[in-house]
Amino acid sequence: MTDKRDFAFGRMNFILLAVGMAVVIIGFILMGGDGSTDTAYNPDIFNARRTKVAPIVCLLGFVSMVYAVVYKDKKEKIHDVD
Repeated sequence: MTDKRDFAFGRMNFILLAVGMAVVIIGFILMGGDGSTDTAYNPDIFNARRTKVAPIVCLLGFVSMVYAVVYKDKKEKIHDVD
């Protein structure tokens, strides 16, 4: 039988990882859109949503995923290994 303490991550770690991944995906969706072609220039490729907001959202998502990896639940007991 698998003990709860045998897992590297707890339930909260997985929840935080999922939220961080969702934020990263939202950031990449915000970066998307139509691009320029050889015959037509599209100035929307340089708007603030694509060049400022989306990269910051992605960065926040990656930082929150790092936090999820190092997060340690306060309720979790520390067990000494014999």
